[in-house]
Amino acid sequence: MKLEGKIALVTGAGSGIGRAIALRFAAEGARVVVNDVRKDTAERTVAAIPAGQARAIVADVADSAQVRAMFEEVDGTVGGLDVLVNNAGIGDVGGPDRDRALGKVEARVGEMLSGRPVTAHWDITQAMSDETWRRMLAVHLDGTFYCTREALRRMSRVNRGAIVSISSVAGLVGMELAPHYGAAKAGILGFTRSVAREVASRGIRVNAVCPGWIDTPLLDPLPPLVRTLAQRQTPLGRLGSPEEIAAAVLFLASDEASFVTGQWLSPNGGLVTI
Repeated sequence: MKLEGKIALVTGAGSGIGRAIALRFAAEGARVVVNDVRKDTAERTVAAIPAGQARAIVADVADSAQVRAMFEEVDGTVGGLDVLVNNAGIGDVGGPDRDRALGKVEARVGEMLSGRPVTAHWDITQAMSDETWRRMLAVHLDGTFYCTREALRRMSRVNRGAIVSISSVAGLVGMELAPHYGAAKAGILGFTRSVAREVASRGIRVNAVCPGWIDTPLLDPLPPLVRTLAQRQTPLGRLGSPEEIAAAVLFLASDEASFVTGQWLSPNGGLVTI
């Protein structure tokens, strides 16, 4: 019961990694606030947790007003906050940019797997719209900032707390098929290190987790060839599970990581070893 008596807010907890984190936190004794942009998915996660131990709150983390209202609801209904997990994210933003990029990805990955000379260039950045770029950064980077700001305002009252943000191996080494995603995740790492130094004197720890290829709904829009390439590139030869990421998040959120701040863990199956 590593989080017994703790109150935790997990964003994007309606599915995938966020859902796995919420369920693991609840199993470890935490009262969990389950955030998602969709009411139905948030409520499904709450339904999988023992009655009275979880609450669903719908909010788009890219909207600062909605984030502020969410934390005010936490104040009024739960009465405190010990752990924040910034997990909410998207893999694409839809529209013509998505269709164009997926066509490029399928052609390029097909050539890579076949061993043929590469003739299908990525050319994703030069074709990306302002809207696609801004939405990706808004959800990942702005959302992490908005939620962290509100969490710190509450944790600073008691001078304790833990914040864990979900970055990615894309933030460590880049991602040619999604430069906007790589930029957002790298920004989360820089923000994590900076805030960790800022609030260390208050006893608040801030860390990040950088998953590799994980088997979540985020991969569903990608061509099957991309999944095949991801498995081949990963030394362990498989995709990770959301539960494996939840275990890393649990460590950083718990008192077992009491001397860990400003750091990142990367459960990635050996894909990145820096």
